[in-house]
Amino acid sequence: MAFALRKRGPSTFERAADGSMSLMEHVRELRNRLFRASLAILIGFGFGIWLATPVRVLLSKPYCDLPQAKDPETGLCRFVQLGVADVFLLNLKIGLWVGLIIAAPVWLYQLWAFIAPGLHRHERRYAYIFTTLAAPLFAAGAVLAFFVTTKGLEFLLDISGGDISTTLEVTRYISFVTNLILLFGVAFEFPLVVLMLNFVGLASAKKLLSWWRVAVFVFFAFSAVVTPTPDPFGMTALAICLCALYFAAVGVAFINDRRKGRRKESYAGLGDDEVSPLELDDDPVVATPELELSEPVSASEPVAPPRPIDRRFDDMT
Repeated sequence: MAFALRKRGPSTFERAADGSMSLMEHVRELRNRLFRASLAILIGFGFGIWLATPVRVLLSKPYCDLPQAKDPETGLCRFVQLGVADVFLLNLKIGLWVGLIIAAPVWLYQLWAFIAPGLHRHERRYAYIFTTLAAPLFAAGAVLAFFVTTKGLEFLLDISGGDISTTLEVTRYISFVTNLILLFGVAFEFPLVVLMLNFVGLASAKKLLSWWRVAVFVFFAFSAVVTPTPDPFGMTALAICLCALYFAAVGVAFINDRRKGRRKESYAGLGDDEVSPLELDDDPVVATPELELSEPVSASEPVAPPRPIDRRFDDMT
């Protein structure tokens, strides 16, 4: 029995990269990837609902660890619910956030698989590096926000005095903590912007270092505006961390500049649009004795045309 071997055709990624896919094929691919991402988020949302209560307890820990937050009689943490369905809706909101985090590897992959064919190879390599660094930086910002929340609440509740009883509303408190975590996490992604400017060649490390005074001022001003607590602790902690990350990014930029050889003296005085000089050899060709003694090439003989084919057909009787 003979088996026919079929050659495997190009993959979807290869067809999207070389531009051989039609518009309708791109639309169908986008539909399929959106469906997979939505299905993953829906499954993650189911796990998020199951983990909503433990996550809410974890987010309440900065407030509940303070002595002002505990009931003198029961010793339990006190929160207020203004609406009947506030806690239920809050659990749904927390479940959605947790579901997005759980399903992040799936929907991020689907997004990347749709965008990556349109990028060059070095652009995809840079995207891998930046994505690998973005997750730990965001996590570091979230941990700092959690720490700042604890110190900020302690400061705010201490200045209220012992004659005032403070009870927080649960939905507003959770929104306060989650917004602070999101804000600090996004702020910690700023070094990636600095590295991107250097890697694409828009700003050298020397130029980035010359902006350090402006960068430090902007970091402190940004921290003073976006930090929701009026205490100086949170503002200073965020600004110092951003300054440290900025100088670390500038150090990586120096290493990248040295690796690419941008500091070579041979190219120091040349502009990006300057035309390089052409070395033209205008010396005439001089006949040498070898060329004079060489025998001339004889002309080729004409080729005779082919003979006509004599086709004879015998009569068939």
